[in-house]
Amino acid sequence: MGDLSLMNILDDRSKELRKMVIQMIESDRRGHIGPALSLIEIIRVLYDSFLKYDSTNPYWSERDRFILSKGHGCLALYAVLADKGFFSKDILSDFCSIDSPLGGHPERRKAPGIEATTGALGHGLPMGVGMALASKIRKEKFRVVVMVGDGEINEGSVWEAAMSASKHQLSNLIVMIDYNKLQSYGPTKEVLDLEPLAEKWSSFGFEVEEIDGHDINALIELTERLPLNNRKPTAIICHTIKGKGISFAEGKAEWHHKSGLKPEEIKALYDCLQ
Repeated sequence: MGDLSLMNILDDRSKELRKMVIQMIESDRRGHIGPALSLIEIIRVLYDSFLKYDSTNPYWSERDRFILSKGHGCLALYAVLADKGFFSKDILSDFCSIDSPLGGHPERRKAPGIEATTGALGHGLPMGVGMALASKIRKEKFRVVVMVGDGEINEGSVWEAAMSASKHQLSNLIVMIDYNKLQSYGPTKEVLDLEPLAEKWSSFGFEVEEIDGHDINALIELTERLPLNNRKPTAIICHTIKGKGISFAEGKAEWHHKSGLKPEEIKALYDCLQ
């Protein structure tokens, strides 16, 4: 995909969504920063131009379902949901407080727009397969998009679900892999190498495409072509940068999660987005 660090200068909206992420971590001085910043463009495009939903009626039966299986990336999802009016932006500053609906991992029914409680990795895709299969059996029209992390797909439950999705020809299921190539304590290549990743998903019966996960125009163009195959589920490998937009955090495993952030560190985060 070339050097992603040299591509896709962030536009004003992507910067504003990142500032909302920083706003959330500012109150409690902690959060999964890196994993959220690799997701923002993907989730933004899904909610801007692909997913069918009603933010005033978040559990409308005909809505498309989006499951953030890598629940630790929830700061990005909260920012987009607030931006789309699912809940007030005012509650972002309460992130992780004792009474806040916005926890360190998303919880269904706690905050409007959260489809599944995720935190223990490897569970989102099995739930998504169940939803997509239910849609097919009931002859309903909603689609299911599941975002998984690259480290997360070490989990065997992901591949069990993938086999089931292929068996049932769930063309209404789209799996998006956040391939930032870093997991919590090191590069995926060193922890458990995923390559050849596209061939793996293809061998499990998916139609596969790779994309720069920060390229807004490319993401929009791709979503306009979904499903890629009317008889297969789709897997989209999104090449991303952990910590995208924060120069000193990009591609750094130590920014997977931070706690005890100092005021000057918070300021430095904001300064990168000016």
